[in-house]
Amino acid sequence: MSFLNAVINNVEDELDREQLQDRVDIVRHKIKFMDKVPVVVLDAQNAPNPVLNDLLELAGGAIETEPKLARVVLYLEPGSSMLNLMGIVPAMLEKEWPAVEYNRLYLLDDVTVSPDPAELIALLEDLAEILNPGYFVFGNEGKTWISFGV
Repeated sequence: MSFLNAVINNVEDELDREQLQDRVDIVRHKIKFMDKVPVVVLDAQNAPNPVLNDLLELAGGAIETEPKLARVVLYLEPGSSMLNLMGIVPAMLEKEWPAVEYNRLYLLDDVTVSPDPAELIALLEDLAEILNPGYFVFGNEGKTWISFGV
């Protein structure tokens, strides 16, 4: 958690800093009782995209580089929206991937890993909700990410 703690510690307003830390602590507390979820982030060419790896690990993910080893597949293409990915992704899916078999495919809107603490923590919450649906509900499904069933 060191990089996230460092970001939070740079927040000048004490109340904001405490609220951000509380949000992180909620995620950390819940995931410490859960198994890690094998996850891979792919771009529009089906290549692994490591941009979210640090946050995914904090959200309870075990990073994979092969979709056939992941229970969850996230698609993220810089500069592309979820809507654009909806037209691209179906042709790239392989039915033998566990994420396809169990409908654990997600499209992320153009995500920039921002140095802004509030945005980073919101992204952490989204990833925790994607990896552990039912345990986290932060309300951004349909806004910043969607479940993509085939």
